[in-house]
Amino acid sequence: MRRGEGRIWLPLAFVFLAAAMLTGVLVGPVHLGAVNVVHATFAHVFGLHSPLSGANDAILWELRLPRVILGALVGGTLAAAGASYQGVFRNPLADPYLLGAAAGAGLGATVVVAYAPGSGLTGDLLPVSAFIGAAVAVVLAYALGRSAGAAAGPAALVLAGVTIASFLTALETFVQQQHVDTVQEVYSWLLGRLATTGWREVGIVLPYAVVAWVIILMHRRLLDVLAVGDEEAASLGVNVARVRLFVVVAATIATAAAVAVAGLIAFVGIIVPHTIRLLVGGSYRLLLPLSVIVGAGFLVFADVIARTVLAPQELPIGVVTAFFGAPFFAVVLRTTRRTA
Repeated sequence: MRRGEGRIWLPLAFVFLAAAMLTGVLVGPVHLGAVNVVHATFAHVFGLHSPLSGANDAILWELRLPRVILGALVGGTLAAAGASYQGVFRNPLADPYLLGAAAGAGLGATVVVAYAPGSGLTGDLLPVSAFIGAAVAVVLAYALGRSAGAAAGPAALVLAGVTIASFLTALETFVQQQHVDTVQEVYSWLLGRLATTGWREVGIVLPYAVVAWVIILMHRRLLDVLAVGDEEAASLGVNVARVRLFVVVAATIATAAAVAVAGLIAFVGIIVPHTIRLLVGGSYRLLLPLSVIVGAGFLVFADVIARTVLAPQELPIGVVTAFFGAPFFAVVLRTTRRTA
């Protein structure tokens, strides 16, 4: 990263995020007005009188604002996790679900919907079960990958993740076949949603996201060193195993929390980091903070598309990100093959 690049790109990223969040709270069947939205938000934060009427104030504070903030938290988390996974595994196609977090969360959610139908998509058990499922899946994948020995390197962890994900997906399919009446409810969660968001969901994700961002950003310079290879990084005094463990744990816990409240939202961890690489290069010193900010704005904009393109109905947000992500993934794959 050349000196001074951050002074240009970081402010631009914050402008992008601010524009996305303002758009997110303004778009909807009820017109609130940009000035009123800003004033009302500050009024709530500082305990002042809101300029909006009772109904409009409730629409802003109880519906739109928590949804936008959660979208930003989830988007920033998934993008940062994807970028950090790509760094520790030296794999440009890695994403936050590489070690089986998606499969574990899907199994956890499926079990709750199938065996505790009273909990449903809005119950307390589903996010807890999805979080535990995602965390357990990654722990199993990491333990299996490490059992191959340090000489196997990051490739063993990737293969372990594929193995665990396949096994848990098979279990999920088995449970769904035994409870076919719950399939639609499960898939509505698997495709991602922010429609039922409130401040409770924001409170669930926020501490995990902030802690993960801090840990990941603290290791951004070491990820640049890891890019030269494990042996070379170790010769420079880097504890490769510890760095990989810290980054994977931080990214996984935050991803599990995001998935627990928003479902499975694909491709954010690939689209955002690779777009930033095309613009500013591959140094993690700038890539990781930009991934947090741009990822947050990207998912907020994706949510705006999800709730407006077929209004008054909503598309699952995972469908929107997949619509943009699948072609982007194909381009990345072709580019990787050419440079291999």
